Amino acid sequence: MKHLELHIIQSVPVACLNRDDLNSPKTAIFGGVQRARVSSQSWKRAIREMAKEMDSSLFKGNRSRRMVYELTTKLESKGIAKDVAVIIAEQVAGIVETLDSKNDSDGFKKIKTLMFFSDAEYDAIADAITDDIKKFAETVVSSLNVVETHKESLKDIDKNKEGQEKAKKELESLEKQIEKNKKVLLKAFNNKTIKAAIKSAQLKDAADIALFGRMVANDHSLTVEAASMFSHALSTHKVDNEIDFFAAVDDLQSKEESGAGMTSTLEFNSATYYRFAALNLDMLADKEHLGALTIGERQSVIRTFVEATVKAIPGARKNSMNGNTLPVYVLGVVREKGHPVQLVNAFEIPVRSSQGYAAKSVDLLKSEYTKLDETWGIEAVFEKAIPDVSIKSFLDEVVNHVI
Repeated sequence: MKHLELHIIQSVPVACLNRDDLNSPKTAIFGGVQRARVSSQSWKRAIREMAKEMDSSLFKGNRSRRMVYELTTKLESKGIAKDVAVIIAEQVAGIVETLDSKNDSDGFKKIKTLMFFSDAEYDAIADAITDDIKKFAETVVSSLNVVETHKESLKDIDKNKEGQEKAKKELESLEKQIEKNKKVLLKAFNNKTIKAAIKSAQLKDAADIALFGRMVANDHSLTVEAASMFSHALSTHKVDNEIDFFAAVDDLQSKEESGAGMTSTLEFNSATYYRFAALNLDMLADKEHLGALTIGERQSVIRTFVEATVKAIPGARKNSMNGNTLPVYVLGVVREKGHPVQLVNAFEIPVRSSQGYAAKSVDLLKSEYTKLDETWGIEAVFEKAIPDVSIKSFLDEVVNHVI
């Protein structure tokens, strides 16, 4: 497996980058002591968002439960009436995932699980909708309208028992017809065609899906294995969470009153983190991932991924505890074979220092890399570090060695 590794040392001041269910900064025990921790999911989201901002043409994937809304919008843009488009979108969403009973704020049904799809995939689904499907969907909409009209008319029927019973039976008959029409519509859908349409998009605009993966429990053929790998970021040293007591002043408080308008507490910590990310370069180039892109486009994707991985940081409490920093050290390694290897054991014995943790952590990281290289013979075709070179030179050289 040809792969790229990124080993990052980064110090973050007062912050709560990633919190648990009690609003406390996440932690983990490693080397027998408590460490500050940031989950891989938290940092990956920040990386995805930055990558999308840097290259919106190749990073168009969106994770959402609003598949019905997105597909309805696409179908409407192709001239299909909204009520018909909604029926079709719900059928498609039901094929890919299970529909939830709850609606979103715009009144559209949601799917039960977050699904990662791109614009091109939604377009491909919309293009695969046949005239028969449109016709049967229109029939369903028509029968739904008849039922709604009948329900309204029930309100005007006299409280005559016999008249009400007759009207209710007619309503039941109409509702049964809706179900029949829906079954006819469902038969008009060819599940294989819909799934083939999704695959036909070939992730040409969704490098983020190729990089971070997609799981589809209802159909494994739509699952995309992530080409990237991340560890949870861990502090290189022991960390205890601290409590910030704060008070807020009432700006319109009368002179006769004194004291704060409110008081509360927040937990935070400060830490020097070891972060690890890797990219399976062979997988990224296969037909299930970005094989449809040109070499130049794949190089652009890798460059964006590496830069975003280095620079992005979770945005939690960014206004009250801005933790935005850049790494103090980044080691990039490309290997032609083997599997990615973390250097986290450099910090299994926690760093202890009265003069900061960053410099000592960098020294230990370098030492661990040298030791593993000499002991295990983990051959690399590329090794380069920031700040030995600038970020621009680093990115240029990485891209030249990965493809």
